[in-house]
Amino acid sequence: MSLLDKVFAAGLVGEGGAGFPTHIKLNCKVEYLLLNAAECEPLLHTDKYLLRNFAGEILDALKETAALVEASRVFIAVKGVNTREIASLEKAIAEKKSSVQIFKLDNYYPAGDEQMLVYDITGRVVPPGQIPLTVGAVVSNAATMLHIYDALSGKPLTHKYLTVAGRVNKSAVLKVPIGTSYAECIAACGGPSIGGYYIVGGGPMMGRVFPGAEAENLSVTKTTSGILVLPAEGNFVARTEALSVRHILARAKAACIQCSFCSDLCPRRLIGHTLYPSKVMRKMALQDFNKPLAADDITRQALICCECGVCETFACPMGLSPRQVNKYVKQRLKGEKFEQKEPLSPSPLRPYRKIAPKKIMARMGLLEEYSHWNEDYRDLEPKKVRIPCSQHIGAPALPVVSAGDRVERGQLIAKAAEGKPSANIHASISGRVAQVDSVIVIEGGA
Repeated sequence: MSLLDKVFAAGLVGEGGAGFPTHIKLNCKVEYLLLNAAECEPLLHTDKYLLRNFAGEILDALKETAALVEASRVFIAVKGVNTREIASLEKAIAEKKSSVQIFKLDNYYPAGDEQMLVYDITGRVVPPGQIPLTVGAVVSNAATMLHIYDALSGKPLTHKYLTVAGRVNKSAVLKVPIGTSYAECIAACGGPSIGGYYIVGGGPMMGRVFPGAEAENLSVTKTTSGILVLPAEGNFVARTEALSVRHILARAKAACIQCSFCSDLCPRRLIGHTLYPSKVMRKMALQDFNKPLAADDITRQALICCECGVCETFACPMGLSPRQVNKYVKQRLKGEKFEQKEPLSPSPLRPYRKIAPKKIMARMGLLEEYSHWNEDYRDLEPKKVRIPCSQHIGAPALPVVSAGDRVERGQLIAKAAEGKPSANIHASISGRVAQVDSVIVIEGGA
């Protein structure tokens, strides 16, 4: 069985983003294979844990993957401030006599954005709306590469490494079966240390926000990188969640002073993309909320926003939300396409406009959460899991089990949809299948 077949059989998807099926992504030939270990989101520590503890396995997987995609240049991108992780990699590279190179990134946000990473390492700009393959590169996440190592020996993806942090009593990196509830993950870290709180699935910048009461109904998926417990008051996440789109647009109309700081600091614009959030804000300030939105050269710019949040969490002196406006425009212009008309010329000011994560956390009211990290690790084995059939970009996997069936950990329970981007799903614990629909529930010990 080829590596590509093993990756498909194991059900691997990109674990650092939207979850594109890995067997499709790696079906290519490129010059550069880039491992993204930048730990882009503040408050997350999963990639750092993996680099310290599985550097050798990651290198072995990189070697096999590089041969598959015929990459002549292989880099591991890690922030230069992460000295322990770099030391771990350097030791493993020396022991294995590996040709993999370490690229030390500046400590800025969003250093782990795929297009930032490609530009920092290769000097090539991925055109708006395109993927790194366009410029001869493929990017993989550290966790995905570790699971490629497992796939080499026939092990499917059943467990996730993730960070549980923020206002919990004892933050940690956990290894949990896919389908574990957020509530159990939080409980394993001593529970919340505050009363009213929000839960963020992912990081504080781009993660999905839920009321604390939803923890029991939320499940860890293949793309869950972290679970954060954040105060329900006194921080940017809480303030933004309280605003409707209509309110956000009304505030833009009343208070946007067209200072252009959001455009000046936009990471995508700084690498040459034609994205000016200030122009979109001005356009939307004049737009009637109840009338259809026309697609033109300005509104289409919103389509290439990566939603990193620099514009609203750090740049805007008026506390407005250009990202939320861009997201709204994206929804209204679904189906439209952006065309880059200007040359892809990175700004010479980019080196001076990189923003340290600590500064962003301070602006967001999350400096305390950023400054306190209890370095710990735990395995968690719940008695029940709820495994969604859709955990990735593309078509949901199709169940191959029925309620009442006995399954073993690692057994295929939903197969990838044929002829579409999709990925296999496996039982993450042994037990009895209690429910099968868009979610497969397994109860252990039954």
